Amino acid sequence: MIRSGVIGFPVKHSRSPLIHGYWLKRHGIDGSYDKIEVAPDGLKAFLAGMREASFAGCNVTLPHKERAASLIPNLDERARRIGSVNTVYFSRGELSATSSDGYGFVQNLRWRNPSLDLKGRRVVMLGAGGSARAIVDELLQEGVAQVTVANRTVARAAELAESFGSRMAAAALHEADDHLRDCGLLINTTSAGIADTAKLTVAFDMLPRGALVTDISYVPLLTPFLADAQRAGCLTTDGLGMLLHQAVPGFELWFGIRPEVTDELYDIVAGDIAPGTGS
Repeated sequence: MIRSGVIGFPVKHSRSPLIHGYWLKRHGIDGSYDKIEVAPDGLKAFLAGMREASFAGCNVTLPHKERAASLIPNLDERARRIGSVNTVYFSRGELSATSSDGYGFVQNLRWRNPSLDLKGRRVVMLGAGGSARAIVDELLQEGVAQVTVANRTVARAAELAESFGSRMAAAALHEADDHLRDCGLLINTTSAGIADTAKLTVAFDMLPRGALVTDISYVPLLTPFLADAQRAGCLTTDGLGMLLHQAVPGFELWFGIRPEVTDELYDIVAGDIAPGTGS
């Protein structure tokens, strides 16, 4: 049996086993994918013992993404650029890692908006933590014209912008509206209105026609941010597809088959988030 899973602290909330379990069954693979709670002080030992424990690899979630990157000897270029990982695997016998968060983000947008062309678009990103670095890196690789990072702590936005070069800009969160008139993609990476009570107030009517609005949060599926955008008549894409698409590279690395993200899989996970949502 090929063994894999997701490590985090806590990890009980993860829906990744639903995704990988679906693909394992669909492809008839003798494998497993489990939730594995690893405390911060146990991360180094877990990674060092993966081969002996018969793991082909694992996903990494909070709070381990950055520290895992510092503990794993073989990082690909993407992981080195962003300084964090979410997918661990073995390559030529060596513990290796990559990040598929940015990939998952862009593939979700394309999945739901097949004609989307990111090249030359101006992007406004709300928030500078979590997956922001991975998303910025992928967008720059896709050829966007500029990414403006708007964050409550401007210094953090400036640090992120400076680390990625000339196509970046930083702003205070309350100044985000000033950058919407030529924005082709508006991204919310904050937990405002979900994990705290500080709901975002955004002038969605300032966005040009054809702009796309997305939120990387997917619980609830329709976040307050996306609900406000829809009421303003904006085109929106929810964040669940990012979770599904970021899982694809890891599954292929561990099990040797590149799986497909389908509406059926989306409905299964959506139904777990909000029973009655899936078909």
